[in-house]
Parts: sequence; C-alpha cells; structure tokens
Amino acid sequence: MSIAAADEPDDHGERRDGTREGAHEPAPSNEARRQAAPGHDGDPVPEDLHEWTGRGVTVAEARQWIDHGFLLDSAERWRTSGVYTAEQALAWRTAGLTPYTVRPLLRAGMTPRDAVRWHELGYGHAEAAERHLAGENPRPRRWWWRLMAPGPAGSSELDDGQHATLRMLLGAGVPAFTARAYLDTGWSGEEAVPWAGSGTSPTHAALYRVMGFTPAEAADLGERGEDPAALLARWWDAGVPRAEVPSWVVAGFTVEEARRARAAGTTAEQAAVLRALGGGQPPDQDAP
Repeated sequence: MSIAAADEPDDHGERRDGTREGAHEPAPSNEARRQAAPGHDGDPVPEDLHEWTGRGVTVAEARQWIDHGFLLDSAERWRTSGVYTAEQALAWRTAGLTPYTVRPLLRAGMTPRDAVRWHELGYGHAEAAERHLAGENPRPRRWWWRLMAPGPAGSSELDDGQHATLRMLLGAGVPAFTARAYLDTGWSGEEAVPWAGSGTSPTHAALYRVMGFTPAEAADLGERGEDPAALLARWWDAGVPRAEVPSWVVAGFTVEEARRARAAGTTAEQAAVLRALGGGQPPDQDAP
C-alpha cells in the first residue's frame, strides 16, 4: 500500500491540501516578484512598465531605466537631481555618486570621468567640485609638500593659519587655484603673497626662496625659461656657495664668468652692487 504525496491527487482529483488537480495557483504579486528576483547591484527587479508610464515617464525612457536596473523611485531621485537619462545615472553611480551628492559636481560642469580622476588623487566630491569650478586641474594632493616639508603630512582640511593665508592671497588678487596650490605646497603667512603674485609656480618659488632670490628676480628668470633646480645644480657644481648665487646671476654673470671672477678676486659683494643696480655687464677682468 502506497501513501500518496501531499501534492498527488486522489481518485476524486483532489490533493490532500484540498486543491484540485489543474487548478490555477495565484500568481505572486509584483512586490513579491521583485523581492524574489534581485536585479542590478542587488536591487529588486524594476517595476512593470505600466507603473512607470503611470508616473509620467515615456515608454522609451522607462525601458532605458528598466534595462539599466533602476527602480522607479531611484530613477525619479536621479531625475530630480538633474540626471535625466539612465545611462548618465549609471555612470555617476559607478563613479561613486548618489542623487544626493551629485548636484555640486553637476553645477561645476563635471563629468563622471572628472569625478573619478579627482577622487583617485585624494579629493572628496565637494572639494573636487570647488576646485574644478575654480579652474584647477586634478593633481596629487600636496605631493610637493610631502616631499619637501619636514614631519608627517597634515590634514587635507585647512587650519586657521591656512585660512588666514588664503584670505590674504585672495585679497591680493591671486587667483583661487593659484592660492590653493601655494597652500598645498606648504606656503603660509604674508611671505606667500608676493611669491604667488609673481606668477612663479609654488614649487619653483620654494627653490628660488631657498637660494635667496626675490619674487621679482624669480619671475624674471621664469620668463627666460630658467629652471631653478637646474640653475642650482649648475652653480653648486661650480663651487659657488648658495648664498652668492643670486648676486652673480642677477648681475649677469654666467657660471664660468663668475668662476673666473672669483678666482681673480672679485667678491660676491661687488657682484651684489651690480645686482642692486638691476644687473649689468660683468666687470672687465683685464681692466687695470
């Protein structure tokens, strides 16, 4: 004698659970179906097309959102934030943005690719939007500061002294992206103002300052295409002390001319006189 399974019909066509063979079981609700079949990124399956059109979305647009795995409420949040197509929303979401964080980047005219580049270099989305709007290009955060400054790298947030420096730079008419570049390379206080205003990059300015050049002299050398690191190497290799380099350079001496002048007894103080006069021809070593 065999025992019928619960879902096998008896001689009268009825199952032991009380249903008849061939009876149609109720279809699962849309909500149950969506929860039972996760879709894109673990989200439930998007709503049926008629629910989208009932919210005023065209059939073509709805199909795009559905094909990209967006739920209706999520799509409406993206659209409200200013992202109107599923393809754009997917790109922003892949870049790590949400409908609640994308607006500043949109106002700054950024693309998802821009957001990724800034983020990879260590910038938060809000700061990246601010810098992009100011005309800056993505670059590693404080790379020169970490290389040149003693001690551990500081916080990416500005402290009180940096805020004061920033206000001074902006008040002196220095462009915002130049001011931030000077802050990011460790400049602070009033000393940063003439250097930033000279048009010299902050990394070059740091080297010219170490050698003893003035901002105006550094700007003139920059206009002539001089590289401060190469200049420093040439003069040090010739045995000229660092403190003397600006006097010889601004006075118009080449490295070889300065070497011969020093050997003949010309001092850096004499070269400094020419420097104070704005430079000039080096003295004639053959003159009596």
